[in-house]
Amino acid sequence: MKIFVLAVFILMYVFIIALPKHKTWSTGIAALITSVALIINKDFLIYEPFLNIKLDVIFMLVGIMVTVGMFADSKMPNKLADKLISKMPNALFALVFLAVLSGVVSAVVDNVATVLMLAPIGIAVARKINVSPIPVIISIAVSSNLQGAATLVGDTTSIMLAEALGMNFFDFFVFQGKASIFWAVELGMLFTIPILILIFRKENKKLEYAMENVKVNTIAPTIILLVNFALLVVSSFIDFQIKINGMDVTKGLICLACGLVSVIVYTISQKNKLSDNLKNSLDLETIFFLIFLFIIIGCVEKVGIIADIGNAFSKIGSKNLFLLYTIIVFSSVVFSAFIDNIPYVATMLPVINVLSTTLPAGASTVLYFGLLIGATLGGNLTTFGASANIVGIGILRKEGYDVKNADFFKIGIPFTLVAVLAGYVYTWLVWGI
Repeated sequence: MKIFVLAVFILMYVFIIALPKHKTWSTGIAALITSVALIINKDFLIYEPFLNIKLDVIFMLVGIMVTVGMFADSKMPNKLADKLISKMPNALFALVFLAVLSGVVSAVVDNVATVLMLAPIGIAVARKINVSPIPVIISIAVSSNLQGAATLVGDTTSIMLAEALGMNFFDFFVFQGKASIFWAVELGMLFTIPILILIFRKENKKLEYAMENVKVNTIAPTIILLVNFALLVVSSFIDFQIKINGMDVTKGLICLACGLVSVIVYTISQKNKLSDNLKNSLDLETIFFLIFLFIIIGCVEKVGIIADIGNAFSKIGSKNLFLLYTIIVFSSVVFSAFIDNIPYVATMLPVINVLSTTLPAGASTVLYFGLLIGATLGGNLTTFGASANIVGIGILRKEGYDVKNADFFKIGIPFTLVAVLAGYVYTWLVWGI
């Protein structure tokens, strides 16, 4: 059964790469085949495949999609784009600034939420300065993934690391008297700025731009979006959880509530049909693609493939800490480009914990940090390696732009390699020697 599920999983990715316009069908069929096979084999009860769906991500995606849809329709992104352009010396500065801003926001807010909030502004800026929004949105997405590991509240994997090492929010800055993982991530970001400049190097023309008299329909969606942002940040610091089937869905419910309020307020203020507002805001293809992807990854985890990956690391042993660290970082990059990083990190943490028993006191910290660097940044290697990338490309396709794999690879691959190498070297110099 393990070989069968792995074969379907690999075949699914072949079809996603070969036929990106039909990726939802590819993942849907693969999820159905593997789920039915595991149910027939009595590995799953009939309802269990659905338990692998990360409801918090889906709720957050739906809620913010709705709020951002109202935000975009209010013309506020156009107004903000005008303001941003007027402050920048040239187009290059404006586009690099948006990507860096995405990273800064993502350090305290979920990556998907960050992309959904900034994408409308990015598209508006790109259109106003007459450049393709494709590299703009891709840069926003990969930057958000990079900064997710910077703080305790930036990403689920950061929370998992904190639990494993007993870290609090401030330990991400200074841990055990040494500069912590925050600085490794920020160094990675610093080294990616030249990559962004290289990507947008042709857009160095001076902005001779006349401000339009953009009239914002209503400020309500903007206020609700800011409230949503604030509530997400606050919820990260409060020890309160609402769970469904053991999953914390607090952030998702916050976004759903804000989305509902935004669509009701906007519908009333603009006298539009509620159904039309919802239909125009939701990207159902992206939503179902993520749902199917969660299901099949759950099947992969169920048959023990991810556990096998962890066991392979444990067989390496602990005789050479640098070799073990190197393998963990770069294999995590590769695995996380195809496997969701949450189950992967969950599998690897106990493995590193076992390895730490044979290492000198404190030596295992470099392995924990290396795992987070590789697993978090690895998603930027592929269009489907991280939810933020999937959502960003979904937004572009909904806007009518044909995004090819090559469009993503020429940004994601150099961005990932530079960021990982910077974090890899820094972490070893601080924690490994």
